[in-house]
Amino acid sequence: MIKNIRSNRIFKNTEIQKIIRSKRILSKDKKNDYKKFYLFSLASFILILSFFSLPSISSYLSDNFAKKETIINISKKKFELALNDSKDDIKNIDENTNLNSIYDDIDVFSSNDLNTNTSRLSASTIEQLFKDTDYSLKKVKKTKLVNIGINLDHLPKEMKNIENTKKRKNLFIQIVLPLIIEENTKIKLDRKKLFVILNKNNNSKSDIEWLNKKFKQYGVSKDDLPTLKTRMDEIPVSLAIAQAAKETGWGTSRFAQKGNALFGQWTWSGDGIKPAGAESNSTHKVASFKVLKASVKAYLRNLNTHSSYKKFRKERAIQRDNDKKLNSLELVKYLDKYAETGIEYTKILSKIIKQNSLIEFDDVKILPTSAKLKNLI
Repeated sequence: MIKNIRSNRIFKNTEIQKIIRSKRILSKDKKNDYKKFYLFSLASFILILSFFSLPSISSYLSDNFAKKETIINISKKKFELALNDSKDDIKNIDENTNLNSIYDDIDVFSSNDLNTNTSRLSASTIEQLFKDTDYSLKKVKKTKLVNIGINLDHLPKEMKNIENTKKRKNLFIQIVLPLIIEENTKIKLDRKKLFVILNKNNNSKSDIEWLNKKFKQYGVSKDDLPTLKTRMDEIPVSLAIAQAAKETGWGTSRFAQKGNALFGQWTWSGDGIKPAGAESNSTHKVASFKVLKASVKAYLRNLNTHSSYKKFRKERAIQRDNDKKLNSLELVKYLDKYAETGIEYTKILSKIIKQNSLIEFDDVKILPTSAKLKNLI
């Protein structure tokens, strides 16, 4: 009796184990089927995704890794080679020059028509204008901004009569500062545009026309881009003010008063003002200009093109490569050919810069009239 019961119990346990094992097998098979289904679905999804993504991937690979035909800008390399004289077959920068048309866009007046185009304001009127517009050198030094809308065509006749030296100097600086910064800003914007063009793979027709115009303005021949880069640059404001002060006696000279000549540039064309102490057989005159701004523009063009200032431009280019900031006290050493007194002339300029703290104006910018202009400068 007991034996039979045990036998039955054993039988039942065996059957149960078989059933459990069969269920496990079925469960495992189902899991395998689900796994295969998931893998198949995932593979299908990836395949479909790849199909739709293929154009984008191909474009990305083409843009970033494919070998493209590009125009390589080697002007900087040529520039560095020329500075170091490391290659005999590389021509020195700033050698090829054609100065026939560099002043064509600058208004020059003949001696018979001087100062007949615009009215001349008195010193008191100018001072009141500056006061009304809240324009002072103290504010400019603080904000590092100047309003180029305050733009005068002539110096006041009373400059000589202002006995207070500091007052006369301040008035002179207030008049010429916006003019210098405005012309420097134009060069700065041109320089930015030049670099944009140099970094393009293809230049448009308007780019080429603009380049040809600049080659002409800067007296560059044979499409010499390294030379154009060297010449198309600013003159430190402190240096320009110092030279204007020296050449005009802080705005009191006959050349400045009669011919808007701030920098004493000579001309042999017949137009201009003959120096009082010049020899009878001399043919040079001091160039006269329609307005003060034209004199500033001609001065910048002169330093940026004439062969006498090639070393000046080379030093300026080196400073640009090193720290991007121009040092007028170093650059002034290369202007010994500007005047007959040579090195003594450069020492006087250095003294003017230091004594009048003119370096404080070197980082002054124009007051932007729009957000677009602010981004540009």
